[in-house]
Amino acid sequence: MADIVIQLLPHILAALIYGALGFHFWNTRWREGENQCVACPMQTWERAAIAAALLIHAYGLYSALFAETGMRFSFSFALSLMMWLAALIYWLESFMARMEGMQPMVLPLAAACTALPVAFPNVHLVAHASATGFKLHFLAAMLAYSLLTLSALHAIFMGFTENALHKRSMKRSLASLPPLLTMESLLFRMLLLGFILLSLTVGSGVFFSEALFGKPMSLDHKTLFAFASWGIFATLLVGRHAWGWRGKRALRWTLAGFALLILAYVGSRFVAEVILGRL
Repeated sequence: MADIVIQLLPHILAALIYGALGFHFWNTRWREGENQCVACPMQTWERAAIAAALLIHAYGLYSALFAETGMRFSFSFALSLMMWLAALIYWLESFMARMEGMQPMVLPLAAACTALPVAFPNVHLVAHASATGFKLHFLAAMLAYSLLTLSALHAIFMGFTENALHKRSMKRSLASLPPLLTMESLLFRMLLLGFILLSLTVGSGVFFSEALFGKPMSLDHKTLFAFASWGIFATLLVGRHAWGWRGKRALRWTLAGFALLILAYVGSRFVAEVILGRL
């Protein structure tokens, strides 16, 4: 019992830092006041604090997932790893693009997902985890999940901003944000990269299923959700290129594709591990 508590300490600490930073950014960026500015750039100490949380979180994930017996995994660690990658991508991207204002969305979600392994610490050994093909498939899948998670959060943030603009209730703090067209361009760049990685994930799972998982591909609900999600993102990107889809339509399609993607793996593993009690 003591060993499990010690092993989970990095997750607890990282979750607390993410949560505290999320509150700090809400209080200093979103909360209306004299000096509030949603799009104010992050200060050096804020970037350093996020980096510290990412390092602690990474240590906790590595220690929990990789052992002498092989790679261990579960739905709680899948969500934790997905949000670690999402927070890392957001932190790196913020040096190159204007992504200010999303911290109060990204960091509390990272805190919640980081704390999940504390509530659901059970893991199962992953078969064929040592194979190079599986490692590439797994990496592409986690990166796709992370980028599309950021895309969904970005779309929600854009929807909130656009709604305030249309209602003419644009608060002074929101007026400092980049133009909606700039935010939309960033959204579709993330969607395109996430879609490419998702295509690699789905394609490798379909054509190399036996080599990756030791069994032929089966048309189960996990596969159907993955294909449906891929189809929604493909339609959205084609619609954007061919017919200029944007605004609320892009928001709805993004969230629908993301919801199906989460159901494809995390939802099925949650049902199996928590509701049915199968690891």
